[in-house]
Amino acid sequence: MSAHQMLFTNLNAEQAEAVRTTDGPLLIIAGAGSGKTRVITHRIAHMIAGGVPPGSILALTFTNKAAAEIAERVRSLTGYAASPRRAERRESDTPTISTFHAFGLSILRRNGKRLGYRPNFTVYDTADQLALLKESARDIDIHPDDVDLYAALSLFSALKTRRTTWNDPLVAEIAVPGGRDALERLFYSYTDHLRVYNAVDFDDLIVRPIALLRDTPDVRRDYNRRYTHVLVDEFQDTSTMQYELLHLIAASHGNICVVGDDDQSIYSWRGADVGNFARFESDFPGVREIRLERNYRSTGPILAAANSVIENNLARKEKRLWTAEPEGAELDLIFAANEEEEATFIADTIKLMHYRDQLPYDSFGILVRTNGQTRPIEEALLGADLPYRVSGGQSFFQRKEIRDVAAYLRVIINPDDDVNMLRIVNTPRRGVGRRSLEHLQELATPKRQSLFSTAQQIRHGTLAHRLPASAAGGLAELLETIEEYAEHFRDGRDIADTVERLIHRIGYWPFLIGEYQRNERAAKAKWRNIALFVRTIRRYEENPDVIDPSLTGFINRISLQSRDEGDGDDREQSVQLMTIHAAKGLEHDTVFLAGVEDGIIPHRRSVEESGSDEEERRLFYVALTRARRRLFVSSCRQRMVNREIVESAPSPFLQEIPEDVTVVREADASADRELPEDPFSAMKALMSD
Repeated sequence: MSAHQMLFTNLNAEQAEAVRTTDGPLLIIAGAGSGKTRVITHRIAHMIAGGVPPGSILALTFTNKAAAEIAERVRSLTGYAASPRRAERRESDTPTISTFHAFGLSILRRNGKRLGYRPNFTVYDTADQLALLKESARDIDIHPDDVDLYAALSLFSALKTRRTTWNDPLVAEIAVPGGRDALERLFYSYTDHLRVYNAVDFDDLIVRPIALLRDTPDVRRDYNRRYTHVLVDEFQDTSTMQYELLHLIAASHGNICVVGDDDQSIYSWRGADVGNFARFESDFPGVREIRLERNYRSTGPILAAANSVIENNLARKEKRLWTAEPEGAELDLIFAANEEEEATFIADTIKLMHYRDQLPYDSFGILVRTNGQTRPIEEALLGADLPYRVSGGQSFFQRKEIRDVAAYLRVIINPDDDVNMLRIVNTPRRGVGRRSLEHLQELATPKRQSLFSTAQQIRHGTLAHRLPASAAGGLAELLETIEEYAEHFRDGRDIADTVERLIHRIGYWPFLIGEYQRNERAAKAKWRNIALFVRTIRRYEENPDVIDPSLTGFINRISLQSRDEGDGDDREQSVQLMTIHAAKGLEHDTVFLAGVEDGIIPHRRSVEESGSDEEERRLFYVALTRARRRLFVSSCRQRMVNREIVESAPSPFLQEIPEDVTVVREADASADRELPEDPFSAMKALMSD
């Protein structure tokens, strides 16, 4: 059997058909877990084996990780990477496998002078954009503090990519002295500054190439001739502008294959337009459609639930996932009294399955609709000593306000911790400026002593210094606070109450008000997080499994968790906690889907803004299809919302799951009753069997 024939040995009939169909427009509807990446990579390899020049193939996707995976798989199938040195390869030797933005950048690098860009133009990231926006505001006599810069950047992005217009009512919600006229002047000032500084932002990497291809016929002809075969991964995530870019590249020859699943279109909030499926069929007459419906990931009951849910959406391509291995455990529908009981159930069940079934921690995924749901789950995982990683979002314990308070506690435990001393010395502000800190460090370094010790010597008059009186006084006040609370914490009692008093002593609430003068809502949200942090400490103190609760023990616990989160991309032996949006493209043997309640999923604000629950149902469908073997779906009867306990109702989506594939249980029939008293003995017994 030839290498070319070998390409088809592990493909099912529909996959093989999709790989062989290389000419003309092709729409591949690839259901969840149906092997779409295999189809894309084998299709590229088949085209190369059939004589299509590699350099004439363009494959576009959305993340660098996805592009790298496709490129690596194609290299292993074709061997084109065998060129002696990368620098000696010609463009015609390899396909272009890229993200949309990287491809747009390559167009501008090659042809940007047609739009007035010099060859060394800069791509601005968000930090650069914010700095430029401040400068642009000053140039038109608007004080930067009078503008919500993030909201303005979001609006400018939507305007550039034609996702909104100046007539959008949301424009009026961005408070700027001078109203919409001032906001328009700021927009044009910002775009003018980009041009003057020979810079582009990320939106320009799509918008500018479109203008170039649309308005410059010879450039468009060059790309039409160069890329005779175009493939697009995750087509359901394309925006209107990205689709326009594709159309300009491929319309002349029509050899374009798009791979996606309208049932997994969940990113409308960042511009994805599920209407691109209809545009594709209209703009490319004679399009052929192939559906990949065989699922290689999930069990029969999970697919039955997912199919039954998504069939309630009206605007979709008809499809039904199936598997050759229909057996599997029913879905567990768990009802809990509140989010703490729900989180405890999740942690205890993971612990049980890990010890009893010898399942690695990285085989578990916990999915939530919003980042705000993670705190009680993190608390339960910490309390159960389970390693976890927050993916695609920020851990509760990594939020700035939590790190600020934790830094005080770390310095109280270890005054010689210079890293955390530097964090707290001006949080809140104490008049210790940058030059004063530099001088303090200059005094400490030759003596090989900590900043705290050096400040102590200044405070007691035993060390000559050049600090202004305000800085010396601020340092003395901080040292007094640290010493006083070190004494309070020494007896190991009432840790949470003592932390609460410390937070009030340092004036953290007035500090937040000062930091967020124009956004009291943000200040209140951060203050609520501080209250939750204190509550977490209190639960740690009251945990009967903690033999000797102490401030040091608590800080060490969250420090170890933070360390685990910082170990790069190595997810081995860590439970994955993430939002459903972040889980797209991932899968786990066992998935816990938490907070499946009306108002959370479907999310109340999302439904109000869109006027439909169809995207929220697609999001729920994506969550269900992340599970390979076991799926736990939980719902609470009550939930804490803005410090108030509110009654919750199960999500209406749960009613769309067939009863014959589910088992309903109460969370208080918790897995912890089955946990071995001595997990190590249990593991030994398992190993000896």
